[in-house]
Amino acid sequence: MFQNLGAFLVVSLVVICTPGPDTALMIRNTLSGGRRGGVATAIGITAGIAVWTLAASAGVAALLSASEPVFRALQLAGAAYLVYLGARSLVAAVARRREMAAAGVATTLTPRHAFRQGLLSNLGNPKIAVFFVSLLPQFVSGGSESFFALAVLGLLFSLMGLAWLTLYAVVIAKVGQVLRGRVRRALDAVTGTVLVAFGLRLAPER
Repeated sequence: MFQNLGAFLVVSLVVICTPGPDTALMIRNTLSGGRRGGVATAIGITAGIAVWTLAASAGVAALLSASEPVFRALQLAGAAYLVYLGARSLVAAVARRREMAAAGVATTLTPRHAFRQGLLSNLGNPKIAVFFVSLLPQFVSGGSESFFALAVLGLLFSLMGLAWLTLYAVVIAKVGQVLRGRVRRALDAVTGTVLVAFGLRLAPER
């Protein structure tokens, strides 16, 4: 049913540990909402990956990648969302905490909002679906059990990603507790810029 499971694990680790939009968003939300915000973001991202995994296993992702108008619409929506989140981080970086409180703006991110942002950000990146369509079948033998095998590999990938992002969130949260003032705002500015850059980079790609 499975082929070269060890190679799949190695490739998955490389993909998961390579920084990307999900990592940038998780860092941003951990700085804004603490460990709970970071873990909630990781769970949301993993939920998005699970959805793409099921879509790839059922062949829906292949249909999506073959339909350029739908693919582009989803891609542009995902890019716009990343730019939006990045812009919010940049605004938070230049706004003083006291001024935000006086204006009634929340200075922390709730786990529910963090989960939603992680989920929407991941679902708004159809390149992940294409990635699964091209990756998973290489490690599955043909036959009637192929759907089940693809789903199992996708679930394994999702759990590995969740473990990595959760660990990342815990570390960032511990570091964030000792960061104050200019350093904290600088990190907000960096993560905001990275998210905007990822969004702008995603938008023109075909």
